[in-house]
Amino acid sequence: MRIVAYLDELDMPVAGVLADERVITLAELAERAGLREELALLDVRSLLAEDEDLTETRAAVGRAMRAGARGVPLGELRLVAPLEPGKIVCVGQNYRSHVTEQGGSIPDHPLLFAKFSNAVVGDGEPVIRPATTRALDLEVELGVVIGRRARRVPVETALDHVAGYVTANDVSARDLQGSKPALAPGARGDGQWLRAKGSDTFLPLGPCLVTADELGDPGALRLRGWHTPAAGPDAGREILVQDGVTGDMIFSVAELVAFISASITLEPGDLVITGTPSGVGVFREPPVFLVPGDVVRVEVERIGSVTNPIVDADGAVPAGSPAARLLAGRHANAGVG
Repeated sequence: MRIVAYLDELDMPVAGVLADERVITLAELAERAGLREELALLDVRSLLAEDEDLTETRAAVGRAMRAGARGVPLGELRLVAPLEPGKIVCVGQNYRSHVTEQGGSIPDHPLLFAKFSNAVVGDGEPVIRPATTRALDLEVELGVVIGRRARRVPVETALDHVAGYVTANDVSARDLQGSKPALAPGARGDGQWLRAKGSDTFLPLGPCLVTADELGDPGALRLRGWHTPAAGPDAGREILVQDGVTGDMIFSVAELVAFISASITLEPGDLVITGTPSGVGVFREPPVFLVPGDVVRVEVERIGSVTNPIVDADGAVPAGSPAARLLAGRHANAGVG
């Protein structure tokens, strides 16, 4: 299944199932396919908590499809990020290619850090470059959504606790992070990653949650990231900057879930962001950073892509820039749904 989140008439996020560019809403599943009414208005995180392994939802979708359910056209709903996670546990330096490009050593165990729900935005929503940074960067990542409570689970059964996967962009302020190529002479950065990784809008997610049974092997996926600059010789041209495979992970999804759950209990709707391959802007020669007016797009194979305009701290972008054009199209459709 492919699960999306959209805003209802009260601007509350609820879940639906995507099929052939149409969304079968939970309300329709309750009305026509026997889904429990108490599930019908839940958001994705709550649905995962109430419907273990999505068993009831999956059965209701099957009945609805056999009954000829038509759903709602995708363009008539106001889609948002697939879920607002509970905990967001991120993993740094988890791709061999990324470790190599920064001249590091392969870590002995996963390097963990956290983001919070303030960082989450959906496909098409602006990413804010705060006034505190001049070195914004993108990181395409596979996001792992927990479906069953995981506490001290072994590697062998860790994937049984995964509901599905999303595409994620771990936006990073490299100067705040303290990356040397991003620092001005004499500057040091924060010395830790909270502001650098957890600022508002620094975690675009989407476009849907693909359930584990549909995605298949999470270790055999291609990840790519593109940057469309607003200025310079490549202005307006989408440039491929990251191109990797999840098979390059140092620690697999199962190993990460097991390692994290040994200390941190993972609940349904929690999210694990699993690291990024090489190609990030900070380690290019010369470094390339995102500025207001740019557009970024990240994609994970068999899940989909997430595209976001970069805006300044006040939400402004240069007139005529790629970001301005994207935002104009978004505003034109703002009344849909």
